Amino acid sequence: MLSCKAQKDEQSLVGEKIEDMELVDHDDFTNIEAFDTRVIRDGKSLRKFYAEINKTRKPGLPVPIIDFSKETVILVCLGEQRGRKTPMLSKLKETDNEISIAVEIIKEKQQKESTIQSIYFPFYLYKMPLVDKTITFQKIDK
Repeated sequence: MLSCKAQKDEQSLVGEKIEDMELVDHDDFTNIEAFDTRVIRDGKSLRKFYAEINKTRKPGLPVPIIDFSKETVILVCLGEQRGRKTPMLSKLKETDNEISIAVEIIKEKQQKESTIQSIYFPFYLYKMPLVDKTITFQKIDK
């Protein structure tokens, strides 16, 4: 698994690195067709998301175990993507009651050029220490 700490291309971040953010789950195929970001603050909402994406798979993906008394979950669904792409999250600004996070969509380097590009509908689930602030997102296309 990848985590934000393992990403090598840190100079491409728009904002500053988010400390203690960790990739918890990722899959390339969901039934979510449009770009979407969500902050999940309770187990019920997390189970509801997994119920939604597990409609199209048997067996379904297991729901990660998160301690919502200490952690907040950030969900990034990229929607329809041609070729593999990965989100990079960085903090744009932080005030007393809000954190603004940039979501950059980075195209992964291919081993060889192909004329046929697969279509993916990936999601990325991150956890970070609990914050009692509003979290907003700004999508950045490169």
